[in-house]
Amino acid sequence: MTGCMSGINQDSTFVLSEGLQQLKNEHPPLLDVLAHLLEISLKIEDGVEMEENFSKLRPAVVDFLAELEPHSDREEGVLFEMMAAYIGREMGPIAVMEYEHDQAKRFIGTFLHNTRNGTEGFSVEKMIENAQLVKNANYTLVSHFAKEESILFPMAENLLSQEEKQELAARIKLI
Repeated sequence: MTGCMSGINQDSTFVLSEGLQQLKNEHPPLLDVLAHLLEISLKIEDGVEMEENFSKLRPAVVDFLAELEPHSDREEGVLFEMMAAYIGREMGPIAVMEYEHDQAKRFIGTFLHNTRNGTEGFSVEKMIENAQLVKNANYTLVSHFAKEESILFPMAENLLSQEEKQELAARIKLI
């Protein structure tokens, strides 16, 4: 089944090139932080120590964004650009990946905008509403990373030449 994408996904011997493997290796630490953000968000939704958890959420989101942005820059600025030369970007996988990046950034950006003056004085409803933005970013990114690993990265491995794979690895190390 090596001719179709589903066969590639199930092939345990399938190896990613250095740059693609680096991007994939960046996912688990990001997923760990996302799980922590989700845990805090769900506590807020459940009414558990709301003010205390809500005050923890903003700095945790800021820290997460600092980790996510370079990863996102490596994908959008390098990998997606290289792949778009082969498959375009208006439709298909690159369009979906960029949309999901934008969607997650919008959720996070709205949360950060809403809490820019601090997290004190929010009503219960507003704390829940803002925690849900973080929860939605979590769900978007967890699904997004899974699609990258099962579809986009194997596709890139098949599309890009050896020279392009070396260029990818070199360029993402600069970010």
